[in-house]
Amino acid sequence: MKPPASPADVIAAVTHPNPYPWYAALRNGPPLVFDEHLRLWAASRAEVVCEVLACEALRVRPPAEAVPRAIAGTPAGEVFGHLVRMNDGAPHVAHRPPLQRALAGLDRQAVHAAALKIAAGLPAAPVSDLCFAMPVCAVAHLLGFADDMLLRVTDWMRDFVACLSALSSASQLQAASEAAAALMMRFEQLVSDQPAAGASLLAAVQAEVPGDGSRVTLANLVGLLSQTCEATAGLLGNSLIALAREPGLRRKIGSRAELLQPLVDEVARHDPSVHNTRRFVAEPTVLAGMPLAPGDAVLVVLAAANRDPSLNPAPATFELLRAERRMLGFGHGPHACPGQALACTLAAAGVQALLADGLDIDMLMDRGWDYRPSANVRIPVFR
Repeated sequence: MKPPASPADVIAAVTHPNPYPWYAALRNGPPLVFDEHLRLWAASRAEVVCEVLACEALRVRPPAEAVPRAIAGTPAGEVFGHLVRMNDGAPHVAHRPPLQRALAGLDRQAVHAAALKIAAGLPAAPVSDLCFAMPVCAVAHLLGFADDMLLRVTDWMRDFVACLSALSSASQLQAASEAAAALMMRFEQLVSDQPAAGASLLAAVQAEVPGDGSRVTLANLVGLLSQTCEATAGLLGNSLIALAREPGLRRKIGSRAELLQPLVDEVARHDPSVHNTRRFVAEPTVLAGMPLAPGDAVLVVLAAANRDPSLNPAPATFELLRAERRMLGFGHGPHACPGQALACTLAAAGVQALLADGLDIDMLMDRGWDYRPSANVRIPVFR
């Protein structure tokens, strides 16, 4: 079979069958590369990626557009505007640490067990759909939603995340706003109607911000689900692909379910779900020796940085029990995702549940897969 042509650019690379040789060439070029067509800079080396993500002169959103114009003034826009990972304002800085502490305190074993239980109760569905449903249902359960609401929450969340993509149509953005309004209303009821269970994620958040039923807190509870949705679906799906591509890996794991966690951890480095993120220059600065001006945009190619030899030895090799694994796929610096442990735990539980249910990995390999259209997230769609 003829190998696919190289990606046209750094955005097309996200859904390319194998973008990693192209990423290696990008990484071996200048520290910052300007793409005339996309009108942005690209950073792909690990040290430059870390420099960009830690730079105080850069923002998560364009300074003049804190909320995307397409959703400004809508319920989806309200939620987006409150998300601590999508904004740099003082209120967001204040709300970030409590959410980080709540996530850091989760018991991974308890989360894994809860995720397996929820997965076992889901109705049969295509694998690609289960990759979305399993993690979102698990987090919705941890946040206190009743079991009969979990699939409804998943549907709302799959609609809502459309507001995070520049590729979404007008009808998808409308559905995203309807979903945002429904989720905010449900979270308001959840927070006010009953005390959260002692070991739940909702209880952990409420313990950090006691008595806070503000729109900011409610929006960031929606945000916890949205971070789970696409990124963890991609991580789960890409873990299945790793098993499909490497029969030796399956033999090594065998019936040892405890090895599924390092499998997912290595997939998060080797073939991550989030391939890039953006930063916007708010004031003149110099990055990697290159002067940047306000209004410039930098695409941070996390997936390329993960395979930088300076970050991990033999980076192109999939090593199940890699020593001192390092990765940048969950970010770095003030906006690093605090949900890394949660996402990897949920993905490992999802793989375990699918295998226990008799998923035929060889059939997945035979049928193949494509990737959902996206500018930054790599999510397989199994045929």
